[in-house]
This record gives sequence, structure tokens and C-alpha cells, in this order.
Amino acid sequence: MTQGKGPYFINLKVTFVMSKVASFISLGIISLDRNTGTPLHRQIYERLYEAIISGQLKPGTRLPSVRALAQELGISRNTAAKAYAQLLAEGYLESKVGSGTCVTSILPDDLLYSHPRPNGRAPSATQPEQFETRPCLSDRGQAIAQIPFLEHSPTQAFSPGLPAVDAFPFKLWEKLLVKCWRELPFNRLGYPNAKGHRSLREAVTGYLRAARGVRCTPEQIIITNGAQQAISLAVNVLLNPGDDAWVENPSYNGIKAALSNAQANIVPVPVDGEGFVVDEALARTSQARLAYISPSHQYPLGVTMSLARRLQLLQWAQESDGWILEDDYDSEYRYSGYPLAALQGLDKAGRVIYMGTFSKVLFPALRLGYMVVPPALIEPFRAARAHADRGASLLEQAVVARFITEGHFARHIRRMRTLYLQRQRTLVEAARVHLRGLLQVEPHDAGLHLIGWLPQGADDAQVSRRLAGHGIDMPPLSSYAIRPLARAGLVMGYTSMPEHKIIIGVKQMSPILAECLAGQQMQLSA
Repeated sequence: MTQGKGPYFINLKVTFVMSKVASFISLGIISLDRNTGTPLHRQIYERLYEAIISGQLKPGTRLPSVRALAQELGISRNTAAKAYAQLLAEGYLESKVGSGTCVTSILPDDLLYSHPRPNGRAPSATQPEQFETRPCLSDRGQAIAQIPFLEHSPTQAFSPGLPAVDAFPFKLWEKLLVKCWRELPFNRLGYPNAKGHRSLREAVTGYLRAARGVRCTPEQIIITNGAQQAISLAVNVLLNPGDDAWVENPSYNGIKAALSNAQANIVPVPVDGEGFVVDEALARTSQARLAYISPSHQYPLGVTMSLARRLQLLQWAQESDGWILEDDYDSEYRYSGYPLAALQGLDKAGRVIYMGTFSKVLFPALRLGYMVVPPALIEPFRAARAHADRGASLLEQAVVARFITEGHFARHIRRMRTLYLQRQRTLVEAARVHLRGLLQVEPHDAGLHLIGWLPQGADDAQVSRRLAGHGIDMPPLSSYAIRPLARAGLVMGYTSMPEHKIIIGVKQMSPILAECLAGQQMQLSA
């Protein structure tokens, strides 16, 4: 047995005299790493499992006894017995009196398939089995599969839409979590209220009234698993296949996926300095049933919808029995002036469905959002929410409710405003110094991201791919567009990055951008 600082490598040769059974096996496949967090019995189990399903250990092969395995690997007998016991329980080993422990003659994986697999192996735990048949998707499935979506990685720089998880009060959150669990009655552990936990709906109502000017009662609040579920519920409840829906161009890709899934017609509407251009929307179709907007801070351009445009859109909804889906995804983060009131507060006819999320304020993995529906839609949305997944986790809802009512939510937002403003200033200044002539980055008075404008004629998709190859996640502005935009740009998140990392990231970008843009310019000249 050889031992170093890393794993222990064992090459154990055992000879048996048995009929119809391999007379020689090698357990050199077992390597134990005592420096990892994986328990030793689990490591032994995984090595033997892989050897069995790959055919390296044939059916009928006899394994060393528990005592012999423990002695050779330098582990306790209990550890070795635990690994064997798991394989025995799952049907990969069998134990016979007088014959010891052997690999079973019929693997449990073989019983799962009606036809033999070409390689005689079960699919790997990390690599799915490959089939020659192409998947037969529905029209909706094909449409949704083509829409870009973001898979954020905590190791990537400048990912948009991520809050400063490094500054979140997790110790406080842990205390509230324990407290809520201890106080939660056992009779509340059945299926939750589809609309959401009453205490959270009351807390959200109070917050929205005070901070956003939303007019609502707790009965109008529907707690969802994030804003995306709220969008999908609204689209499925309000639209029929073939209905027209106005969507900002560019816009959040999640609305495109929801509308495609509902087989609605997406009608892109341009956005200018005053936000959603209502006149252009009316010119493109007068039969729209729904308008999706982010009026307080348009995503991703960041403009604010003017009061005149808001009133014009509300008039359209009232006169045409249309619906307005107001996405208020990050209105908490306004760095100058007073917070803007929500469009819903101006609605006198009950035509606005208001949506918000805790992903941008707390942390995305929480998966909690909310929507405010007009009184006439309470029961239809309650039923749709119940049929979707029966409701969100009760414990997390209770923690968020307490986080709000005890004042931690407001304090956290105030701290984050100060932090995010400083991080934005750091990004703007670093871009001014290191990206001059390559990327134009201007400050903004709200939000969690900025647009970095590329020179005219640049291909933002190509630039984004080049940056991604160096661990920088800046989606191209064109990926949010339904119709081509006048100028290319990159969506730059800054809130999840400490200031020194922002500066390092910008410096890293400079030569990559210079090389990529120079190459594009040469192609255009040719």
C-alpha cells in the first residue's frame, strides 16, 4: 500500500478457485481521498458501483470479505461493511453462505430496460444515455427551446440580475429560520394555501402600499415561485391561443417564453426615452389583449415610462378590456430622487396585474415572488396557482414575512442602495479609464445593471461569446430583442461583485474587447 498527501491507491489482488467465476480480480479501482468531505464508505460504494455497471467487475465476481477489505484499505470494518450493505440493498451484490459476497448475476439496471443497450451498460450518473431518435417536440416546445435564458454562475463576473449575496445578513436569516420552524404548528404542515401564507401576504401588502403606492388588500396578493411563475400564470389565465400581446422591444426573455407556451402572438413595440411607445403599439395592432411592460425601470434599457404614456396605456386597457402586466422587478434600487409610484396605483378600472420578486432584493435561490391581481381575478388566479404546484414552501414564506415585519427588509434595502451605488460608480470609472473607445458605460439612477454600448456596427453576440470564454458573463443586448435594435451593447451586472473585482474584471476586458472589435472592423472593411 502506498500513501501520499493525496488519495490512497490500492492494488489488491485476490485469487480464488471457483467454477464459472473469474479467478482473479483487481481492486486498484478503489482510491480513497481522506482530504475530501465525501465519507470513505461513500467513496468505496461509488468506485465499486462504477466498476460493476461498466462491466469491469463481471457478474459472479467474488469480492474480499469485509475484514480483508478493511485491512487492505486501512479503514474500520464498519466503514467497509457500510459500503457493502448499500450495494447489497440496491441489488448490485449478493451474499451467499459459503460463497461470500459476489457481484449479482442480474444487475438491477438491466431490469429497467425492455431491450438490451448497445454497450451493455447503464447510463452514467453524470452522462445521460444517448438515443438515436430525435425528440419529437410540440410547436410550443420548439419555440421555447429557441428563446435564450440565463444560467448564472457564481464564479462568473458581471452576471446581470444578481444581488450582493456576499452582503446578505445570513446569520440573522438563520435565526429567523430556526425561530419560525420552532413556532410553526404541526397542523400547518399540510398543503399550504395556494395564494400564500397569510402573514406574508399581509406583510407584502403593507410594504407595497407604503413603498410603491400600490392599492391592494391581502386577498389580492398571490405568492408565487418567483416572477417567472407570475408571468406564466397571468398569460395562461388571460390569453387564448392566437391573441395578440404587446411586448417591449428589447424585453425580458421570460415573457417571450410564456407567450410562446400559450401560443399567443408576440407584437414587439419599440422603447424610447419615455418608455413603451403606446402610439406605435396601437399602429401595429388594435386587437391586443395584453401589454407587458416594466415602466419603473425598463428591462434591459433602464428607461422610465412617462406619466403621459402610463395614462395613455391605462386608457387603452379600460376602453378595450385589455390587460396590463406590470413587472416591477427592481424598483427598490433607485439611487436619486424619490421612489416612483407603480402604474397599478393609477389604475381605476382594475386592468393592471402587478408583479414583484424577492430574488433581486434577498437572493435568487429563495424563489419567492408575488403578484397583485384585481378583485375580479382573485378566484381564477387562486385556482391557477393551486393547479400549478399547490403553493410555495410555507417555512420560507414565514421567514420572509418576519424579515419584513421586524424591519430587517427595509434596513437591508437601505444598506444595499448605498453599496450598489458605490459599485456602479466603480464600474463607470473603471470603464472610463480602461475601456475608452471600446465600450461606453454611463451611470444610471436605478437598477442592478448598466448597458455598455459598443461602437456602431459591432456584433454584440460575438463580443459576448468572446468574453464568456474568459469567465465574463455579459449577455448581448441583441439577445433580448425581438426585432433588430439600432445599436449593439452588453448588459453589465455590477451588484454582485466587490469593487476590487470590478476593477480587475474591467482591466481583463480591455485587451479582449480591443482584439475582438479590431477583428470585426477588419471583416467589415474587407
